[in-house]
Amino acid sequence: MHLPDLKEDCSRCAALCCLAYPFAPHEDFGLAKAQDTPCPNLCKDFRCSIHTDLAAKGFGGCVAYSCAGAGQRVTQELFDGDTWRDDPDLLTHMTYALRVLRPIHEALLVLQEVSALQLPAGLQARRRELTQALCPEDPDSVWDFEEDSVQDALAAVPDFVENIAPFAQGRS
Repeated sequence: MHLPDLKEDCSRCAALCCLAYPFAPHEDFGLAKAQDTPCPNLCKDFRCSIHTDLAAKGFGGCVAYSCAGAGQRVTQELFDGDTWRDDPDLLTHMTYALRVLRPIHEALLVLQEVSALQLPAGLQARRRELTQALCPEDPDSVWDFEEDSVQDALAAVPDFVENIAPFAQGRS
C-alpha cells in the first residue's frame, strides 16, 4: 500500500483550490466566485497576489484551507504534471478530481492520527483496513477513487472515529 503525501505542497500544484470551490462573500471570503473559476487574485504562475495579506483582505477561508496533499497528487500523479493553464480543457477534470480526492486525503489524515492511539487489536485492524481501502493500487485516474470500495471506506470513517472516541479522551 502506498500512502500518499498528506501535506500540501503548493509548488507542485496548479492552484486547484483557487478554482475548484465557489466563494460566497462573508467573513471568510472577500468576494463571490463561481465553482471552476479562477480566483481574481490568482497570478499566471499559480501564486496568490495577496497571499501575505489574505486574512487582512477578508480571505480567512483561504488561510484555514488545506488540501491535505490532494492538489499536488491530482496535478503530478493523475495529470502527469500537466496543468489547466497548459490545456484549458483540463480545468474541470482537474478541479473535479480535487473535489474527489480531498475528502479521501482528509480521512487518511484522521486515520494516520488514530494510529498513535492505544487501540484494541480489532480497531487497529479496522484502521488499517480503511487506510488500505482509501489507497487504491496504482491509481491513474479519478475513477480509481470513485470505486465503491474507496467510497464505502470513506463513508465508514466517521463511524470508525466515533467508535475510537473513548480511546482519544484526555489526549490533547
